[in-house]
Amino acid sequence: MRLIYLALGWTMVALGVVGVFLPVLPTTPFLLLAAWLFARSSNRFERWLLTHPFLGPPLQDWREHGAIPRRGKAIALVMMAASFVVFWWRVEPSPLWAAVVAAILLGSGTFIVTRPDRPR
Repeated sequence: MRLIYLALGWTMVALGVVGVFLPVLPTTPFLLLAAWLFARSSNRFERWLLTHPFLGPPLQDWREHGAIPRRGKAIALVMMAASFVVFWWRVEPSPLWAAVVAAILLGSGTFIVTRPDRPR
């Protein structure tokens, strides 16, 4: 099982790094999952990820305080709104389908907004 967690952890790191360059793909959720997988498979890789100069600080903020930086919140909310607009325009969903997607996005957005900001 350790090898499976390790392989999945590196897959999540790869997806997270790709997400740094592709605005459609989120970064932090993949890295949070990678940290969780590494915690169950390799203390060395978990420590590497958490102390990485670029990738580590948001993960540490989340682990220690459940915090999301304001910039991250703003980007997430703008991308969610833009995604809904594209969904509405391209798919032309039924009112029920649009309401389901809107409810999911509103719930996710509410969760993001209610997290504390990065501690000073």
